[in-house]
Amino acid sequence: MNTTITRTLAAAAALTIGLTLAGCSTNNAGSSDSSSSSAASAASASAHNDQDVMFAQQMLPHHKQAVEMSDMLLAKGSDVDADVVTLAKQIKAEQGPEMTSLTSWLKQWGEPTEASSMSGMDHSSMSGMMSDSDMDALDSASPADAGKLFLQQMVEHHTSAVDMAGTEVDKGKNTDAVAMAKSIVSSQTEQINQMKDTLASM
Repeated sequence: MNTTITRTLAAAAALTIGLTLAGCSTNNAGSSDSSSSSAASAASASAHNDQDVMFAQQMLPHHKQAVEMSDMLLAKGSDVDADVVTLAKQIKAEQGPEMTSLTSWLKQWGEPTEASSMSGMDHSSMSGMMSDSDMDALDSASPADAGKLFLQQMVEHHTSAVDMAGTEVDKGKNTDAVAMAKSIVSSQTEQINQMKDTLASM
């Protein structure tokens, strides 16, 4: 009788251990699948081509100058046209975070934040970038004149950004960079139209 009970208990224990091991095996497999999925997602997010790199390296100084122009305008005080002030604040709010993303992507891709071909060069040679004299003119303009000059310069600046972003949409590979480029095309095209309307009414 005791032998029968012992055998029964041993069989039950073996069954319990077997089920436990099976459960661990299933959980480990699930964890492995999850890790593989995460790795695949990360690889997809970091996938990029030369166009993505060029887009990020060129858009960074472009955005930096737009923010600098906006700061110049906003520093002139309350005598600047209110609609132009609102636009300058909008440009800073949009392009500041985009600069952070562009820098982050280049670091993730193992690329410099400035192309070697652009190092030490005058950025005004890039399409749509303001020259030093353009920036000086905006900086020294009176509050009354600054609004109009800012709009004229920014229409040119935005137009070149839309062109660069359009090229990225067509030829870029990185999904995040292409998504940003589409956003730039949309928002800055709308701002160009707004600025032209404001200029026409001045």
